[in-house]
Amino acid sequence: MYDLNDAEPLRSGEIIPDGTFAKVAMTIRPGGVDGPFDIDKGLLKHSGSAESDVLSLDCEFTVVDGLHARRKFWHSFTVSGGKVDEKGASVGWNISKRMFRGMIDSALGLDPTDMSDAAKAKRQLRGLADLGGITFIAKIMVEASDRYADKNRLERPVLPNEKEWPLVMEGKDVPPSPSPRKKDSKPAQAQAAGQPAWQQSANAPAPAAAAAPATTAAPASRQLAAPASAPAAAQTTGPAWLNG
Repeated sequence: MYDLNDAEPLRSGEIIPDGTFAKVAMTIRPGGVDGPFDIDKGLLKHSGSAESDVLSLDCEFTVVDGLHARRKFWHSFTVSGGKVDEKGASVGWNISKRMFRGMIDSALGLDPTDMSDAAKAKRQLRGLADLGGITFIAKIMVEASDRYADKNRLERPVLPNEKEWPLVMEGKDVPPSPSPRKKDSKPAQAQAAGQPAWQQSANAPAPAAAAAPATTAAPASRQLAAPASAPAAAQTTGPAWLNG
């Protein structure tokens, strides 16, 4: 006999309330397209459209603890292609770089204005695969849709210089704070669940940094071109946060 009483009840499509602050762990879902470095082999995902040159990082987020523990949501980050700015750089990639930098600052307690050598070293990656399993404080939004069900997305990482960061780090409940949206966007509602992952050195704030330099858009092919210069130390010694 199968006893299903110990199974979690279905949640009927409930979503996490708009503006929720929570500790989340990020898992990368490989899309089969190679990135520029060996560590990113098969990591990226093509948009699936013949007309599009966009390559992205397909990510799953799991709430680690608190009221919404074990609840999941998904978000894709453009890595190359798509709309370009006046300098020819991928607009989507520049946005993604800011998000990835914010994740590292949030995870490691780095002051976002710190540009010391120690802080800059922690923001260097051997490849995007180094972000797999990173745990940080996130602000979660609800993306409204007229055609499909509303869904949760990552609004942004919450930085150590924001008042919510230490509270969530300490496991305290912080009231949701929805950001202003367009007039036609729908309000949110919900409840949830999560589990931990990567957080090793998220307690020891280090110096922080400024915005990362823009990267030019990659060619329209599905093979991502390698950046002109990658930090040698980062490629040989691994992520700074794993080295203590």
